Amino acid sequence: MEQCPSSSRADRKTIEKNRRNQMKALYSKLNSLVPHQRSREVTSLPDQLDDAVNYIKKQQTNLEKMREKKEYLMGTEKSGNNNAGFVGGEVIGGLKSPQIEIEIQEMGSALQVVLITGLDYQFMFNESIRVLHEEGADIVNASFSIVEDTIFHTIHSKIGESAPGPVAARISERLKKLVNGRAGSF
Repeated sequence: MEQCPSSSRADRKTIEKNRRNQMKALYSKLNSLVPHQRSREVTSLPDQLDDAVNYIKKQQTNLEKMREKKEYLMGTEKSGNNNAGFVGGEVIGGLKSPQIEIEIQEMGSALQVVLITGLDYQFMFNESIRVLHEEGADIVNASFSIVEDTIFHTIHSKIGESAPGPVAARISERLKKLVNGRAGSF
């Protein structure tokens, strides 16, 4: 049984069209996961892929810095010294007190809050979430780790495009005041 050549070409065209549509959907999905500095600007596919590669590399660097910071802080806690500093990053605001430390990083429309507290101050996590919600940030992920008597909270949030003014700076200021208020009550 022999197939008609035009039918075979039509099948190949359909297969190729489906493949292109699938690739377009995958590129679009990848692009939606990368925070963009540009506003509503149409970018070419190669530029979108470059942005994704750069973002992933930046996240890998940030992850390594956070691992180093965690190791440093864990080593500091074991020796009983609470004067640990933060390493690198695009810090908008950081604040330290004897029992509470906070770091806020802005990455495009994403905001990362790292809160380090003692076991007696774990309520600060809820307070930080409340501040983020009040300022219109959407919580994407929140997690914590406990090492001896220290809790490391990490909150990833996304700032809405419709939020008025410099939201990241306002959130940073409110969180610093919140921590300052608690630091004064030790």
